[in-house]
Amino acid sequence: MIDFLTASERFERMSRIRGKDTKPEMVLRRLLHARGPRYRLHVGDLPGRPDLVFPKHRAVVFVHGRFWHGHSGCGIANQPKSNSAFWQSKFMTNQARADRNVDRLELAGWRAAVIWECDLSSRAGAEETPDTPAAPGSRPSSRAGAEETAERVVSLLVS
Repeated sequence: MIDFLTASERFERMSRIRGKDTKPEMVLRRLLHARGPRYRLHVGDLPGRPDLVFPKHRAVVFVHGRFWHGHSGCGIANQPKSNSAFWQSKFMTNQARADRNVDRLELAGWRAAVIWECDLSSRAGAEETPDTPAAPGSRPSSRAGAEETAERVVSLLVS
């Protein structure tokens, strides 16, 4: 498949992809904050700059997006059809780096959890409440998925 964007248009579009404060990350942060545990964000002196750091509990959380981290267990994540060799290599490198960072954190005495975007957004309907139904054409969801994920993180802190 031929890319329908010019190189400069593709660059512009890709440069808008955020690495911090993503929707799934914000959902998890709101749910955790409501439960009480306090955290620091994107601590630079830890391997991989974890999304959430709980220094008191020596625990970290990474919120991984299904595209960039190549979530193999997700039916939504897919690999681009054009330049597939590049993308396959890119995803494998990202996954290896993420695994290496978790290993380095655990060797340093930190507990690490990886939360997938799918656990928070596609199942979660995090912005959806009983008063505000999902947008037409959106995936069916329930807030229960995000709540369960937040409880998993809280249980990591107390274990």
